[in-house]
Amino acid sequence: MQPFKYSSATDAASAVGTVSANQTAKFLAGGTNLIDLMKEYVERPSELVDISGLNLAEIRSTSNGISIGALAKNTDTANHPLVRQNYPLLSMAILAGASAQLRNMATNGGNLMQRTRCQYFYDIAMPCNKRDPGSGCGALQGLNRIHAIFGYSDKCVATYPGDMANALYALDAVVRIRGTNGQERTIPLQDFHRLPGNTPQKDNNLQHGELIVAIEMPKNNFANKSYYLKVRDRASYAFALLAVAAALETSGNTIKQARVVLGGVAHKPWRSPEAERVLIGKPATEETFQAAAEAALKDAKPLEHNGYKVELGKRAIVLALQQAMTSGAA
Repeated sequence: MQPFKYSSATDAASAVGTVSANQTAKFLAGGTNLIDLMKEYVERPSELVDISGLNLAEIRSTSNGISIGALAKNTDTANHPLVRQNYPLLSMAILAGASAQLRNMATNGGNLMQRTRCQYFYDIAMPCNKRDPGSGCGALQGLNRIHAIFGYSDKCVATYPGDMANALYALDAVVRIRGTNGQERTIPLQDFHRLPGNTPQKDNNLQHGELIVAIEMPKNNFANKSYYLKVRDRASYAFALLAVAAALETSGNTIKQARVVLGGVAHKPWRSPEAERVLIGKPATEETFQAAAEAALKDAKPLEHNGYKVELGKRAIVLALQQAMTSGAA
């Protein structure tokens, strides 16, 4: 870890001002990902601005739904009564991630900002356009078992590693941000993360110095029929090979609304409008779910070592939808 300057912010405005004035400065909250990256010399900030003391941890009802503070801990968010009752998909996704110790430290805003776990990104001896633009993508022709099957480019085949964001995509969340001009703006979560294209070093559409202050979700009718399925190499404390956030609203046995979001398959959570179109207006049967799964994976482009994700994805979608139909509010 290289030396860095450290300061503790007393308010959001000063935090934003300090980071925006230094192109190599970063915000520090829980530090569960950033500190690891600094230890490996993947991230080398010259300055850290600690925002953990800011008043941005409130979880509250709004006229349109719920607002969860960027600095609320993952554990507190997953177990909050408002979240468990009205957004159980989010609770399930958070509790599927990391370990209890990490969830006790990790913040909601930091969770959205976490970076890929691609082994080529973490190994500074290997080429990685995300870490060192222009150096190449070691995974493209290398060991790419955990990598993308959708949305990748010849510059990067890494995947977004988080679980919480997959559920937030399905729940139509928006991210509230404090800008460098002191004003706030919102970004729909589906537009927050980026595909790699020619700039894989850019994970999201935040401008340098902008600060996440809250994540907001509208009211929905998915609370009684939602499920988060995470498939991994071991039963716990591992990142997803593939995940599915599934949510349904039904009238009788007919599907009125549907959400299908895949994790572990792209540089960002991958929502499948193709699967959702198959589901809406159809009976909630295994045959319908299988048709939706086929539609969701139809355009997948696996790499040399991750072709298994196509069949795994289909089976996971069917199982997640079946479990959503039998689940109740948390």
